[in-house]
Amino acid sequence: MGYRVVVAGATGNVGREMLNILAERQFPADEIAVVASARSTGDMIEFGDTDRKLKVQNIEHFDPTGWDMALFAVGSEATAIHAPRFAAAGCTVIDNSSLYRMDPDVPLIVPEVNADAIALHTKKNIIANPNCSTAQMVVALKPLHDVAKIKRVVVATYQSVSGAGKQGMDELFEQSRNIFVGDPAEPKKFTKQIAFNVIPHIDKFLDDGSTKEEWKMVVETKKILDPKIKVTATCVRVPVFVGHSEAINIEFENEISAKQAQEILREAPGVMLVDKREDGGYVTPIECVGDYATYISRVREDSTVENGLSLWCVSDNLRKGAALNAVQIAELLGRKHLKKAA
Repeated sequence: MGYRVVVAGATGNVGREMLNILAERQFPADEIAVVASARSTGDMIEFGDTDRKLKVQNIEHFDPTGWDMALFAVGSEATAIHAPRFAAAGCTVIDNSSLYRMDPDVPLIVPEVNADAIALHTKKNIIANPNCSTAQMVVALKPLHDVAKIKRVVVATYQSVSGAGKQGMDELFEQSRNIFVGDPAEPKKFTKQIAFNVIPHIDKFLDDGSTKEEWKMVVETKKILDPKIKVTATCVRVPVFVGHSEAINIEFENEISAKQAQEILREAPGVMLVDKREDGGYVTPIECVGDYATYISRVREDSTVENGLSLWCVSDNLRKGAALNAVQIAELLGRKHLKKAA
């Protein structure tokens, strides 16, 4: 016997990717409902590469009673309205928005990193999915932290426009086209031109000069991995459609060499080490699109601190940064807690 699963926000980039991954991984679902806002009601959506099509229902009118779990990709505003309603009806919510991430009664889960924390979901019947840039970073950090204990992380991100949704992708495409034909490339979604440019600004500015995206990376890493780790981040939007990259500098309490780190990462869950010290011996965003793995390259020692390493980390932000992680949480939830599948 399988599960009854709802995908909320099924018409968006992440929602569609959730459906693709549920199909790819043959998630044990006896029934799948797709829900979205009123304007999408009645639309038909493909379920992965199968011939099956699903009809979009209005989330406002959807009754979650009797459904086992719901994967939410609807944004914080709609989540605030509907997640408690679903949870109260007995349908466990796996939420991709930022709304519940720092709620002490809601576990923030990356299955390769802190799977045991999922047991806390019973407090509110809600599980939070981390920020896309945090998710891939902690997958890389966890196996190294277990061996040498991380003290401090300095990270600079290179985040694709798909992290800003379909509007971000459309803006990069339209601006690039306009520039080639000599038309204006006025920003709408972003604060400045994104085509052929980089923007050191993601989300709102905070009083200390950091952005909310940077703050998320700090506090989420502490909650998921270890509250004692010091983290500082600079988050940058780059003209890439899909795939986030990160240059990560790590300071450890204990000695660790680049060779040791490579050996650890080569065996780490969710990690693919591609680290050849030659032309092209590393992974770039375009190569990670559609893949499940978090790719690590350019592992090297940092001689400016006593126990330091630097590395390059790349992942498909619509997958590990959002949809894949949510489906992995659903799989974990089913195995550990719901126990309905045959």
